[in-house]
Amino acid sequence: MRGSLLNAVVATPRPEVPCEAIMWHLVKLFSNPHETGLRQRCMKLAQAIGIWQPSLRESLLARRKQLDQAIQGLGVHGLTADQTGSLISLHVALKNELQRHIDTYKAAIHKLEELSPVTAHQDPAQSSHQRLLAIVYGDIQQRLIDNKTLLTMLDKPALKQLAQLVENLSQRVQNDKEVLFCVGQIRRTDATANTEERPAAGLLMNYSRGCDTVLGLMGPIATLPPSSPTSNGCSSGGSDGYHSDSDIDETNSELVRQYSVTYSKNRIDTLDSLNSLPQLKHAHQLKAKILFSIIVLAFRACHGLKERKVLEVRRTLYVLDANDDSTATLDRAVRQQLKETADRFPMGDVERQVANQVLSTLHEYPCLEACIPLIHYISDCVRLAWRMVNQTNPYYLDTDFTLGLLQPEKHERYPISEKRSDIIRAFLWPALMQNGHCVYKAVVAT
Repeated sequence: MRGSLLNAVVATPRPEVPCEAIMWHLVKLFSNPHETGLRQRCMKLAQAIGIWQPSLRESLLARRKQLDQAIQGLGVHGLTADQTGSLISLHVALKNELQRHIDTYKAAIHKLEELSPVTAHQDPAQSSHQRLLAIVYGDIQQRLIDNKTLLTMLDKPALKQLAQLVENLSQRVQNDKEVLFCVGQIRRTDATANTEERPAAGLLMNYSRGCDTVLGLMGPIATLPPSSPTSNGCSSGGSDGYHSDSDIDETNSELVRQYSVTYSKNRIDTLDSLNSLPQLKHAHQLKAKILFSIIVLAFRACHGLKERKVLEVRRTLYVLDANDDSTATLDRAVRQQLKETADRFPMGDVERQVANQVLSTLHEYPCLEACIPLIHYISDCVRLAWRMVNQTNPYYLDTDFTLGLLQPEKHERYPISEKRSDIIRAFLWPALMQNGHCVYKAVVAT
């Protein structure tokens, strides 16, 4: 089937083939185990689809984002904090909170019944403006006592958690609706997906990876030459006659997406592994701080390594004048080389450096040294940071971690935070910056 479709695409610049159906079929292929060489054989087909029906690229990007968000939503169904700070299930927290409301309202009703002989059958004339201005000290004192008693019963801080719990519950309902919607989409496009029995997270991750692979095969967004006809069909598989002016933009978009996935997936997976360590069972804030610190340390170490490499080349070539034009040219060449070799540059020393910083600081938790997922997470953070700091316009982290007020332009509220407060309680993920602009907001708890 793939061979005949490819022949149809190559045979004519405007083939009458269902490009959208072909694209989703490719996503299905690459979301499952596939033989070596399949990507190469499908590359021209995917590129042709991307050129002649560019709207499908947007559909793929939207679907991948939807899948990633659904995967992230699966991770917010854990324990929640009650009024004492202990972590319990949301249903138990709701039950306890509702019981507190019931007990409080019963007491308040009882108190109102005690007051009713005075208030329920009060002559309306007693509440007139003239009468209220004429009451004496003793009446005011008794009214204050009665109202203050009721207020003390009803205006308890413990009773203010219900709105937050209900909002948490609403968010969880919405998250599960998104997951089921995504699974339903997969079921409609792939009857063999076995969506009833497979873990939802694995299924969504596979299809997100399938979308990612097809987007990669499509290559950078290409521009048709002015003389070429436009159509909703597909193009020939060759690249002659086409040019791309958005390689850098696409690379940057992909790097920012990877930074997002590191937070939404890699971080969550590693947090699950840390949760399984008995020594860290109740150290909830510590685990979040460990994962936050690692990405910060990774960027700091990679920026430092990059500058050291530039200086090493200078010293090796005995270039001493830092302000010389030839020195600037040499520096640019070194930075360009680091960028081009970023994917294969040996990062073992930096990974060990970051790991040692974390482990030496937390030497009282030796279990961390044997946590393989944590070591993999450190490696992922370091390698991503190295690629990002070596871009033509390097990425860096906003290191302003002041626990002040939430700033919408660079902070995003963690979904289960207190929505009515803008006071930052903790940073869960740092903001990503480029050219002085925030390209990915920090995730904060309020």
